[in-house]
Amino acid sequence: MEAFAELLDPYKETIGPTASVVTILQFFSGMFICKDIYNKGSTKGFSSMPFVGGIVIGILVLKFAILLNDPNMFNVNVAAILLNSLYLGFYLTYALDKYQEVIVPALKGSALIAILLTYVAYENPDLVEFRYSFIVTALMLLLMGSPLAEVKTIIAKEDASMIPLPMTFMGFIVTILWLMYGIILKNNFMVIQNLLGTLLCFVQLILIARYPGTDKKKKKQ
Repeated sequence: MEAFAELLDPYKETIGPTASVVTILQFFSGMFICKDIYNKGSTKGFSSMPFVGGIVIGILVLKFAILLNDPNMFNVNVAAILLNSLYLGFYLTYALDKYQEVIVPALKGSALIAILLTYVAYENPDLVEFRYSFIVTALMLLLMGSPLAEVKTIIAKEDASMIPLPMTFMGFIVTILWLMYGIILKNNFMVIQNLLGTLLCFVQLILIARYPGTDKKKKKQ
């Protein structure tokens, strides 16, 4: 990693801000979900978890950015929290069962945040960065790789249309940029997190290309 860090170091002031801007642009993809909810007039068929998960991960990674004193990560996660809060508020407006669809997931997310932030406050300062980063990495990868839970169904039906192409492609680009930034900072947490994130997005892109879905097949014909 040392060799790559030296190679990329001259571009540190470009890669960091670029990664921040592209990541913030990626967050606006939630607007497409909100648009679909608006057109449908309800949240039936839509989960609040992308928004709740976005807020939870945003707050947890924001804490990590504070630990690292990294302004690029800080700005990105403030934007993530604000935008996902707006999306969740919009979702709440159209939710058929506000308690089960929004309040319960939000309470679970809040409990997770409280537990982890309490842990950070009492953990040994020499160990907290590594251990906390490991936990947050696991949570982020679970969120990013959640569509792969249906991989058997996707292959069986030869239809990967459930995986959002724009969001996945942007995620692929974003994780590559943060991977490069992590190498520059020589931060193992960021490197491992974004390397695995890149691989998860790449696998999903392969599935989308291999199984475009019935509608897309018809368009090609």
